[in-house]
Amino acid sequence: MTERDTKVTLVTGGSGFVGSHIVRQLVEQGRKVRVLLRKSSNQDAIKGLPVEIVYGDVLVPESLRKAMEGCGTVFYSVVDPRFWLTDQTPIFRNNVDGLVNAMDAALECGIERFVFTSTMGTLGINPDGPVTEDIPFNWLDRAPPYIKARLEAENRLLAYCRDKGLPGVALCIANTYGPEDYQPTPHNHALWDVARGAMPIGIDVGQPTVDIRDAAQAALLAEKYGRIGERYIIANEYIRNRDFYAMATKIRGNKSPRFLPYKVGYGIAWVAERVMKLLGRKDFLVSTDAMYLSDVFRELDNGKARRELGWNPRPLEETVRDAIAWFAKREG
Repeated sequence: MTERDTKVTLVTGGSGFVGSHIVRQLVEQGRKVRVLLRKSSNQDAIKGLPVEIVYGDVLVPESLRKAMEGCGTVFYSVVDPRFWLTDQTPIFRNNVDGLVNAMDAALECGIERFVFTSTMGTLGINPDGPVTEDIPFNWLDRAPPYIKARLEAENRLLAYCRDKGLPGVALCIANTYGPEDYQPTPHNHALWDVARGAMPIGIDVGQPTVDIRDAAQAALLAEKYGRIGERYIIANEYIRNRDFYAMATKIRGNKSPRFLPYKVGYGIAWVAERVMKLLGRKDFLVSTDAMYLSDVFRELDNGKARRELGWNPRPLEETVRDAIAWFAKREG
């Protein structure tokens, strides 16, 4: 262990899917872990773990400074994923302002390493091949508010590293799957619904994926080996849902869903969106933005993370098997 490893490590967002797996792996390494939570947070994911829990809010700077006292590293895994909100204010407040507060507190408290859980949504689109970290963001005209907020957050982090000396690293994480998803996340639970035969129809889209345990491991590796001011793609296999869901149904012996073309799914979302607006509904999950995001990403190049962090993700089949086994045990 380094001297930094012997200090308390703070995890914000430690009750979420990524954050809780970071907490688990830190505990397994024998690290002293402090978790910053709101009092309203669901703590099932870290229940029984030997961690110190402090209550606060990333929108309250004083609570951040108190939480960081005596810490060497901060893993920042707070995210507001509510892409469906019509009012953009909370999306930017929670995803951008909270991060800025945390970075200011980290500088004040002398934090030695700040690992930020970002998203593949901040990456550019490359029609000619796999996406790398060097491709600039090039789809702002089509990006929904959630993506714009996440992009601004990551840009702020990189600027703090460059201009203010924040010892930060950003991880551009793909869609996460795997066990111990207590909340649970919609896409991971959808995999379970498919496996148990509860989703008869799907949309023929594709996605980059990563095992949640490998994403958490990447965060710990970034703490140790990541270059300050850099971002790393944390993604494993790109797969079409048709093939992805076939893995799941095979395990449980069920039939795969019937798949609708993307254009049909987008058309359904377009109609649903307008019906909801006519009914006076402001926030709705079925939207053209959601449909667009479901198929905008293609293959991501994880070579930088492999080379510089020594990251080596597990096979996707193992992820699917373990996710389904966990949901089956939890939900029956």
